[in-house]
Amino acid sequence: MIFFRKFFKYCLIIWGISLIPVIIYKWINPPFTMIQNSQSDIRGEKGRWIDIEEIPKYFQLAAMAGEDQVFFDHWGFDFRAIEKAIEHNATSSKTRGASTISQQTAKNVFCWEGRSWLRKGVETYYTCMIELFWSKKRILEVYLNVIEMGRGAFGVDEAAHYYFHIPAEKLSRQQSILIISTLPCPRTCGFNSPLARNRQYLISYAMRRYGLKLKY
Repeated sequence: MIFFRKFFKYCLIIWGISLIPVIIYKWINPPFTMIQNSQSDIRGEKGRWIDIEEIPKYFQLAAMAGEDQVFFDHWGFDFRAIEKAIEHNATSSKTRGASTISQQTAKNVFCWEGRSWLRKGVETYYTCMIELFWSKKRILEVYLNVIEMGRGAFGVDEAAHYYFHIPAEKLSRQQSILIISTLPCPRTCGFNSPLARNRQYLISYAMRRYGLKLKY
């Protein structure tokens, strides 16, 4: 009985400590992420943090169209996409992912680079925590400021300077689609790569066809 009491006590302590950054980052922008820090040797000019209200709406919509079309409708995980990815990966040599914007945000802010079951477990845990404590608006804002969008370019402002030498606020609809089209391989995909060109069409189509809206 004493053992279980101590075990429960330590679990509560660990859970409480793990929640501290989640609560802090609900209002305060992360000063850096582990993945950004690991790529500091290839980063160019560091961009500014851009509040969600200043990020062009078509950039936000392009991100949803390309990465998570049901972002406002799930609680962190798109189980239909996960099921399709499992079926695809079982028969194809090309791996398909099913990470939502929430999962990618958790990975970039709270996890380290690499692949392991431990890292995936941490990502899953923090995905649940940010969905519980953050708003969808906050998750999208953090995502668009921390995700890698070019070789060593993290976040919308760095990407805008990296590709077009302009601040994020001046990105056009087409420029937004071009940047989002490279997200599966931001360090190697150019705008004219087959993968990016196919995604540009699909993103543009989804933005027109499905009437994606910012529900905040």
